[in-house]
Amino acid sequence: MSEQRRQPGRTDREMPARLTPAQPIPDAGGKEVVRAAATVEASPPLGESSPLTAKERQRALTAHLMEQVCAPANLNRAYARVKANKGSPGIDGMSVGKLGGWIKRHKQTFIASLLDGSYQPQPVRGVQIPKPGGKGMRQLGIPTVVDRLVQQAMLQVLQAILDPTFSASSYGFRPGRSAHDALAAARQHVADGRTIVVDIDLEKFFDKVNHDILMARLGRWVGDKRMLRIIGRFLRAGLMQGGVCVSREEGTPQGGPLSPLLANLLLDDLDKELEKRGLRFSRYADDCNIYVGSQAAAERVLESLTGWITRHLRLEVSASKSGTGRPWERKFLGCIITAALLIAIAPASLARFQDQVREKWNARQPLTTNELRDQWRSYLRGWWGYFRLTEYRRPIFEKEGWIRRHIRKCFWQRWHSSKGREAALQRLGVPARRAEVGRSSRGAWRMARHPVVQEALKNKILRKYEFLVPSDLAR
Repeated sequence: MSEQRRQPGRTDREMPARLTPAQPIPDAGGKEVVRAAATVEASPPLGESSPLTAKERQRALTAHLMEQVCAPANLNRAYARVKANKGSPGIDGMSVGKLGGWIKRHKQTFIASLLDGSYQPQPVRGVQIPKPGGKGMRQLGIPTVVDRLVQQAMLQVLQAILDPTFSASSYGFRPGRSAHDALAAARQHVADGRTIVVDIDLEKFFDKVNHDILMARLGRWVGDKRMLRIIGRFLRAGLMQGGVCVSREEGTPQGGPLSPLLANLLLDDLDKELEKRGLRFSRYADDCNIYVGSQAAAERVLESLTGWITRHLRLEVSASKSGTGRPWERKFLGCIITAALLIAIAPASLARFQDQVREKWNARQPLTTNELRDQWRSYLRGWWGYFRLTEYRRPIFEKEGWIRRHIRKCFWQRWHSSKGREAALQRLGVPARRAEVGRSSRGAWRMARHPVVQEALKNKILRKYEFLVPSDLAR
C-alpha cells in the first residue's frame, strides 16, 4: 500500500472510521461538495482547485478496500467467525473443519485472487425449508466454506462503512440491535398515539432483489472496483439444486454472510422515503410495520408505498399478507402489542409452538429418552430466549399442562406393550395393584391424563430430570 494511502501512525483498526464521509458542505449554488484535502487520495493535479463532490470523495476513500479485506487480522477474524458458525458444506463438500488446511495449502493464490479481483465464487447449494405455518417453502443458498470466508471478510469491512448510514428505525442484522429492540420501538410508536398499523410484506424479497439496483446502491459507497466485481459474481453465482445448476439474474438467497447487509442496503432507500414522509416505523430485514393515527391514513400509506416500492425497488408487495389494522391484530416478529401496551406472543406463533411440541414428543422418533429430552430442552431454550421479552405470558403458561400431557403420552407409547407399561409404572413407584392400568386398551392421549400415569410421571419428577416447560425457564 502506498504511503499516500497509508499515512504513518495509522493502524488498520483506525482506517474503517475514515470511510464514512463527513456531512457534505454546500457551496454557494447549493451543490454538495467537499474541498480537496491532504487526506484525500484523489487530489486534483497541481495547480487545479476543483472541489470533489461527496460521491467522488467517498469513492476515493474506498478505492482500496480489498487491502483491508485481505489484512491478516481481518481474515483471521473472518475465519474464526465462519468456524464458530459451523454450517453445512457447499457444493464442493468441504466442511468447516477442513477450511484451515485448505487455507494453508492455497493461501498465496487465494489472497492474490482477491487483490487482483479475479476471485471466482462457486455456485451455492440450494436448500428449501418449510416456512412457518406451512405457508410454502423458503429458498436458502449455502455457499462453500471458502466463499463464506470471503463474504465474512468483506462483511467486516463493509459493515463499518454502511451500517452508520442506515436508519435508526432499522433493526435487522445490525450490530447491537435485535428483534427485541424493534418490538420495543413499535410499542413506543403505539404508546405515542399511532394506533393503526400498516403491515408491509414484500413478496419473496430475498429471491427478487434486483441486481442492477443493488449494485448501483453499493457503488454509491464503494469505490474499489475489485470488490464490486467480486460481489457482483457472488450475486450471479448459480444455484445448484437437484443436480442442476440454475443461473441467477435476481435475488440474494439467504445463507451467505453478506446477504443481510446487502438487503439492508437496498431497503435503506425505503427507510429514507418513510423518514422523508415523516412516518414512524420499525423495520427488521424485510418485515416492516408503519404506525399512523387513523385508518384512512393507513390505507393511503399502504397504497402509495406499494406503488413506490414497485417503481423504485422493483419489488412486489404481497397483497394477501400486507394490510392495515390494530397492533393486536397485525403480527410483527412473531408478537402482537395488546391494547394495554403489553408485548404478547401472536396466536400464529403459539400455534407453531404447539406443532413443535407434537413433533418433538412424537414417540416414533428413533431416539433414546435422553436424546428426546435434550432435543426438547435445546428447542425450548432457544424458543424462550426469543419470546422471553413477552410481558403477557398467560397464553404460554396455560399450555404447560398440555405440554406435560404430550410428554406422558410419548412415554406411554414408548413403553410399547401392556406388560412393559405395567413394569414401567412399578419402577416409577406405583403399587402393583394400581399399575394394572398399564393393561388398559384406551388410547395414549387419554391415558396420558390418567391419575396413575400422572402420579408416576408427576411434575416434580419431570422437572427433576429436566423435562422443562416455559415457566421453568422464566424463574
